[in-house]
Amino acid sequence: MEGARTDILPPIHPALAPLGFLLGSWRGAGEGGFPTIKSFGYGEEIRLWHTGKPVMAYTQKTWKASSGEPMHAESGYWRPRPDGSLEVVIAQSTGLAEVQIGTYDTENKTVTLHSSLVGNASKVTAISRRFQVTGDDELSYTVEMATSGTNQQLMPHLRAVLKKVS
Repeated sequence: MEGARTDILPPIHPALAPLGFLLGSWRGAGEGGFPTIKSFGYGEEIRLWHTGKPVMAYTQKTWKASSGEPMHAESGYWRPRPDGSLEVVIAQSTGLAEVQIGTYDTENKTVTLHSSLVGNASKVTAISRRFQVTGDDELSYTVEMATSGTNQQLMPHLRAVLKKVS
């Protein structure tokens, strides 16, 4: 909408309030690996925001720790459901698309997600993600992944610790 102000945030929708601990921009570093690839370090930024609707927008980008060269990016939407679960849709720059269903615990500031659908042209068959906010300024997460080459078993893939920057 032309002329719309982007510097004023609308009130958070009541359905999103329990997930308010995730809102903001987070920046830090992580490490990754998998049985079929060499371990690596990376820098990362995650941003979660809302527009007053009952959904959070999500973007993530990573870069090589050694050179700053761009690596991976993904974006999507997080939507709390009336039954207390969470539905997340993510599209990755690699062409992979995920629909994840999960739970959140407001008191412990955690979110756990498991893929209900993975669509892609690669060998990935399942993804699991776990996020936790410590205090108000640290977000950590782990990602497990299964591929046709790992007999469909979830295996550790990524872990990172990010600090809130806004």
